[in-house]
Amino acid sequence: MKFEIYCDEANPDILTSRHPRARHLMIGSLWVPVELRTEIKARISALRLRHKAWGEIKWSKVSPNRRAFYIELIDLFISYGDNLRFRCIAVDRTQLNLVLHENDGELGFYKFYYQLLHHWILDFNQYRVFCDAKSNRDPKRLPVLARCLARANLSSDIESIQSLPSNEVVLIQLCDLLLGAANSRINGTLREDSAKAAVVCRLETALGRMLAPTHKNEEKLNIFKIRLQGGW
Repeated sequence: MKFEIYCDEANPDILTSRHPRARHLMIGSLWVPVELRTEIKARISALRLRHKAWGEIKWSKVSPNRRAFYIELIDLFISYGDNLRFRCIAVDRTQLNLVLHENDGELGFYKFYYQLLHHWILDFNQYRVFCDAKSNRDPKRLPVLARCLARANLSSDIESIQSLPSNEVVLIQLCDLLLGAANSRINGTLREDSAKAAVVCRLETALGRMLAPTHKNEEKLNIFKIRLQGGW
């Protein structure tokens, strides 16, 4: 099968700032079978039209007057069952040792990107990866990530990894929404009386569980809290 993976990140300053605001770096990925891409985008467009929501879909834009729209986006994600999947990685800055990444936060960031993607790549499939555009000090980061994934998955085909501006790619925007929901629980920033809390509640009710680190075999919405100090 052919898959497209749409990615976004939250709190990347954890790897570069001396005083980051959050505890966990989060990188998210939305996994979409190619044959469903057009249908999903059309359904999102229909929701935009019905709610007159024309701006970029973003977790930071969830507000009382857009609550119904964002809840319906959650319902859309849930409606596809395991045919539309989300996975994110949470990196605890208190366990982070940049010496292991040559004291290079950017290098560490893409190593965690590799961990996010590698474990869900299966044999005999084809993958295209789309990352939210960001400025890298080293312009070779994405080609190197693609090469590492290809060498580690010889029975699958990593066709490409490219960066695109999120305001032009609605499925990166949907990834941003899901990542924001997970990030709000993992980093403890959710206000329980807010529109964002209503969105998270809808997602958690549909999943039948809280947004928290999951077992590695969880397929619909997987939160991988990496253990940087080892252990089970």
